[in-house]
Amino acid sequence: MLNGDDCCTAVEDGAEADLQQPLILERVEKEPEKKWHTVVSDRVKKHCSCTPEKAKSKILGFVPILKWLPRYKLKDWILGDIMSGLIVGILLVPQSIAYSLLASQDPIYGLYTSFFSSIIYAILGSSRHISVGIFGVLCLLVGQVVDRELALAGYLPESSVGSNNSAAFLAGQGNSSNVKCDRSCYAITVGATVTFTAGIYQVLMGLLQVGFVSVYLSDSLLSGFATGASLTILTSQIKYLLGLKIPRPQGWFTLFKTWYGLFTNIAKTNICDLITSLVCLAVLIPAKELNDRFKSKLKAPIPFELFVVIIATLASHFGRFSSEYGSGVAGDIPTGFLPPQLPVWTLIPNVAVDAFSIAIVGFAITVSLSEMFAKKHGYTVDANQEMYAIGFCNILPSFFRCFTTSAALTKTLVKESTGCQTQMSGLVTAVILLLVLLVIAPLFYSLQKCVLAVIIVVNLRGALRKFRDIPRMWHVNKIDASIWLITMATSALVNTELGLLVGVLVSAFFVLGRTQQAQVLELGRTATREHYENVASYRGLQTHFGVAVFRYGAPIYYANQSLFKKSLYKCANLNPVREKAQRLKFKKNKKQEETEEIPKVKSEDKLSKENETETSASVTLMLDEKSSRNVRSLVIDCSGILFLDTAGVNALKEVCKDYRELAVEVVLAQCNTSVLDSLERGGYYDSKKDGEVGKNNMIFFTIADAVSYVQNLNVPNGDCDNKF
Repeated sequence: MLNGDDCCTAVEDGAEADLQQPLILERVEKEPEKKWHTVVSDRVKKHCSCTPEKAKSKILGFVPILKWLPRYKLKDWILGDIMSGLIVGILLVPQSIAYSLLASQDPIYGLYTSFFSSIIYAILGSSRHISVGIFGVLCLLVGQVVDRELALAGYLPESSVGSNNSAAFLAGQGNSSNVKCDRSCYAITVGATVTFTAGIYQVLMGLLQVGFVSVYLSDSLLSGFATGASLTILTSQIKYLLGLKIPRPQGWFTLFKTWYGLFTNIAKTNICDLITSLVCLAVLIPAKELNDRFKSKLKAPIPFELFVVIIATLASHFGRFSSEYGSGVAGDIPTGFLPPQLPVWTLIPNVAVDAFSIAIVGFAITVSLSEMFAKKHGYTVDANQEMYAIGFCNILPSFFRCFTTSAALTKTLVKESTGCQTQMSGLVTAVILLLVLLVIAPLFYSLQKCVLAVIIVVNLRGALRKFRDIPRMWHVNKIDASIWLITMATSALVNTELGLLVGVLVSAFFVLGRTQQAQVLELGRTATREHYENVASYRGLQTHFGVAVFRYGAPIYYANQSLFKKSLYKCANLNPVREKAQRLKFKKNKKQEETEEIPKVKSEDKLSKENETETSASVTLMLDEKSSRNVRSLVIDCSGILFLDTAGVNALKEVCKDYRELAVEVVLAQCNTSVLDSLERGGYYDSKKDGEVGKNNMIFFTIADAVSYVQNLNVPNGDCDNKF
């Protein structure tokens, strides 16, 4: 009869026996792969077939206003939409005029741009809250292209023609577009052509369903790009604050060129513009801070910008700042709309590359803002539909002499905080802008350009405040902070468009770099459970006698397969390639010694046997120099290996083959289905193709099963040594 201790021992042995049963899973059979022509035929049928239900769904998806307008809750939503549309419209009037200056356009074209984009996005946009219109970074990019094309076409710089743009006719034969008009006309012609081309890019990306590209533009990249561009914008507006008439520099390092031009012309500062700028800054900066501090208590932000514009216009008009002091003013702003015109086709090759970067920036900012506010308010947006919406917000207005638009964070925050429920608020904003275009616009004739520059500079506060977050970003994630710093520095100091490209390349480089830095880790088992972790990170982990367990936490592909092998050999403290080379060298030396002198054969045989014994002993794998564990098997935990390419499969085959030649067994555990398929296709389990590698065709779903398997290989029958 068994006593209590024996009973407990029997129960434990039974439980241990159950735990030692290997985990067996049966793969679901895959459907046979269809031939390519069958796949193409199925997709054509899916996308080209038309039923009434499908046609209705497509129309409602492409024109979202048809979906939400019939369900509009008039009593609940109309007041908030009217209030938010009214406030955003009031804010857009001075900002549209100001940002026209940044895009090298006349003020009327900024009002046109905001008006048309508000209407088109209300019809086609899938976000309920974002405000689409003029965005400072895009205005800067457009302005750089416009100034470059004006110079190539032979137009005199603005400083040479004064405030009357109509005097700036073609000065040479550089105008390849055959457009016979003054400087202002050609400037908006270039701007509209860039906008049309960017819109075409965006619509094509929507048709190709490449809305997913926005995920490759990280928040740190976009933030760094916007901050760097903000520094360029700030620098470009200094000349208006000082009343200097200097041309905008072109090419790379424009920031340094601009500051050089400012310092060399500082003696020509217009005192009237300088005083006006200082007064407006002294009013607007504290006013903006008050709006930010009390935004939770205010139902709507106070439109200080509009007040400053009205007061400054009146002061300039009655003080005759333009005629008496030579201050630059907005000039004549016509009412109504100009007839539509087509873009200049011959200009498209000149601006195609610039338009592509503008299209990417505009789309990325619009999608990121729409997804952010959709997540906040509990609905979803379609990235491809946003691509269509912002694309048509550029294509259609380009016929009416508008420039590039996108979503803008500041106006979107104002729109959301003032009760916006749907894009009905965008239509209200368009009504306000229409009133200005038809009636009020000419009243801004005497508005000084330095006041517009002040409005631009004050609105850069949010982007420039990012510099205060650098220590926090560095503490949270050094890689993201590095991407931010590199993108910002390149955008500001070298070239704005180049900054975006460099940011994308640096982000990709860091992702690849992480796979290059992955190291093989030795794992140990916990005392109470069949769980394995890094022995260098946790205390109390146990290693197995005769078995070493390793983990690699990155994909194995052509770029890091050699690093994987190097790291594994280093962690295992045995390089099989080097060991085999030493063996061959030893055998070669042995043969040479045998052929030297016959009398010394016996003594040399004894020495060679001793050396052979020492070499065989050195083959035994030692995971820790202070440990006496003789390891004869390796278990590689593949749970962190996401995928393998051909080079990765070959690397694993080489590792298994090289170690097996040294009598060290290598098995893989916890491979995902993608890795298993790659191993099978690569011949890892096929002994006919790859000789000895194919002998190990066991699949282990847990590390414990793999360890148990190799322990049974290493421990002969009747051996009662402890396995741990």
